[in-house]
Amino acid sequence: MGDKAPITIAHISDLHIGSQYFIPNLLSRTIEELNELKPDAVICTGDFTDAGFRQEYTTAQTFLSTIECERRLFIPGNHDSRNVGYVHFEELFGERDRVLTFDRMMIVGTDSSEPDLDNGRIGRERYAWLKDAFEDDNYFKVLALHHHLLPIPGTGRERSMVYDAGDLLEVLIDCGIDLVLCGHKHVPYVWRLESLVVVNAGTASSLRLRGKTKPCYNIIEIDERDNMKIYRKYPYGGRELIAEFSCDDRSYCKWERIEVDVVSGGGRP
Repeated sequence: MGDKAPITIAHISDLHIGSQYFIPNLLSRTIEELNELKPDAVICTGDFTDAGFRQEYTTAQTFLSTIECERRLFIPGNHDSRNVGYVHFEELFGERDRVLTFDRMMIVGTDSSEPDLDNGRIGRERYAWLKDAFEDDNYFKVLALHHHLLPIPGTGRERSMVYDAGDLLEVLIDCGIDLVLCGHKHVPYVWRLESLVVVNAGTASSLRLRGKTKPCYNIIEIDERDNMKIYRKYPYGGRELIAEFSCDDRSYCKWERIEVDVVSGGGRP
């Protein structure tokens, strides 16, 4: 059993193509690193664009089409739904609510955005859909959405998380969800709530940053016993092991910095 390679998920978010803070080299480098990593799946939790305009979407499609991983799940963020941008998302990237299954993984992506609003919402009308999607307990269960479910330290006043977060968290725990992937606040963080691990991504390609955070994305490794290792990866830089979770004894460890991969791809821009 111990000879099987872990399942690797790359989690990117908040590209903000079209913003004055968008750095094309950072996104190009991120995609190069993903292609070198060869993850089993790539998840992008929204805000591909800055204002939801057609030209921003076509640029995003040009970049993201170069990701060589076959299993990709893209969901929109609040910026993508501005200016009726969700119609361009549907045309260029597909449905806004999707289910991706492979091996023993089930990843459900759902649109938490509201047109022209910064706050997020899932809504009770979709709870039954989530329960049906996650009914099979033979899968490792992952939910991906743009907005954060839990407040994140270092992000100032809390005002734009999922409005129905309390009800949604109860649904997810009842469904036996293992992992939630979020974006939105541009600050990477990891929470554990009961047996649920919530992982927020920073921004992979924008300099719209809070405090001392840097552009980054997440790499999650899940072994055959459903134990997780969560890494923070910096474009052009190394990676840090920031959290581990064991399903064997339900132990959980989180560190600000415990392991740095010294291999880098060159100087940062």
